[in-house]
Amino acid sequence: MLTDPIADMLTRIRNAIRVERPHVDVPSSKVKRGLADVLKREGYIWDWQEVDSQPVSHLRLELKYGPNGEHVIQHIKRISTPGRRVYRKATELRPILNGLGITVISTSGGVISDREARQKNMGGEVLCEVY
Repeated sequence: MLTDPIADMLTRIRNAIRVERPHVDVPSSKVKRGLADVLKREGYIWDWQEVDSQPVSHLRLELKYGPNGEHVIQHIKRISTPGRRVYRKATELRPILNGLGITVISTSGGVISDREARQKNMGGEVLCEVY
């Protein structure tokens, strides 16, 4: 049994990038679909799709690499954990690496990046940071 499924997803992505896999499969959930959608919108992965399988459906993330095999995702880290939830207001969200990275936020309007959260003036739980 997993106590932190989002951390499991991030670890699977990190491990797949380390061995340069073209894609990675993770068990599906609503929050993970939102996280995958944010990664796609921000240009960290090519695409994602839901694959029906037994006993649970999976998300297949198509990982993105540069023209010479550079890793697009250099760093992906879980911020809010089950034992220590981290919440931020929209005014407290700062750009990561002067805008080169993103922070993924879970808000009442869904899972969004820190740029979108500042535009919509929404705060929420900080899920992870990516650069």
